[in-house]
This record gives sequence, C-alpha cells and structure tokens, in this order.
Amino acid sequence: MTEPVTCALREMRWWDIDSVLELERDLFPEDAWSRGMFWSELAHARGPGANRRYVVAEDDSRIVGYAGLVATGEQADVQTLAVSRELWGTGLGGRLLAELLRAAGAFECAEVMLECRVDNVRAQKLYERFGFEPIGFRRGYYQPGNVDALVMRLTAPENSVQGTEING
Repeated sequence: MTEPVTCALREMRWWDIDSVLELERDLFPEDAWSRGMFWSELAHARGPGANRRYVVAEDDSRIVGYAGLVATGEQADVQTLAVSRELWGTGLGGRLLAELLRAAGAFECAEVMLECRVDNVRAQKLYERFGFEPIGFRRGYYQPGNVDALVMRLTAPENSVQGTEING
C-alpha cells in the first residue's frame, strides 16, 4: 500500500458530473455511465424521499474518486465506486466504501449487494476486506464487452465500518 492520501469526502452534486465523467471514461471505457445516468441518480439523493448516497473525493479541488449507493427497503446496492489510477493502493477506495456502508446503516439496510467485474480482482479484494462474500454470477452483465459480474453480499453493514474514519 502506498502513502495514504488526505482527500476530503463530500456529497456529490450536479456540478461534479463533468469531472466524474472524465474519471468514469478513463477507468471504465467500455461500459462508462452516461451523464444522464448520473443526473438520474443525483435526483434521488436529496430531499424527503432520498434513497441514494453519492460522494466524491477531492484532492486540491480535483475529483479523484466517487461512489454511490441506492437503498430499497432493507437492501442497499453499491452502484459505483471508482478511484483515480494514481491513487490506487492508498486506501481511498476503502474510505469511499466505508462511507457507503455508513449510508446503508443510516438507511437501516440489513444487507448490501454489489456487482463487480470478474476480471477486477483489485476491487474484489477490497470488498472481501469489508466482509462481502461472493454469492453468484451475472453472465454478460457488463456490456458491450459481455463481461460477467461477480455478485457479492454483505450482511450487517454497520459492523463493517465501526471505527473507520472518512475525513482525511
């Protein structure tokens, strides 16, 4: 693991979408989210009926990571999590994931689900460190590359983040 970074985590807002899209296209060129997808998610992240939590990581006013979660009933789903390549191995992905798990707890979710590309071993190891367990596959989930997804589940997400810190 390289030197930890001291990024600030904060709520993602509409004015962050352009910077997030740059990072998204760099990291996920084949199956990057569109501007409309981020707008749609953020539309459900504020107000009395909010059921999503999206955060960005900023380093010197530059977005270097982001993550998002949706909660439905007692289940939450990690929608996205990304960290700029130059910050891989710094713990930033863990900080973002911890923030999503805290949000799942605030939404009173008993479990958190996610899909992860089967070829993304780095992400799988991060999720396993937080207690996620593989429970199945979704064939051809990531398009247009037709890459399978590993489905992972975490029960009792509030127990996975006790004592973790998001402020850097």
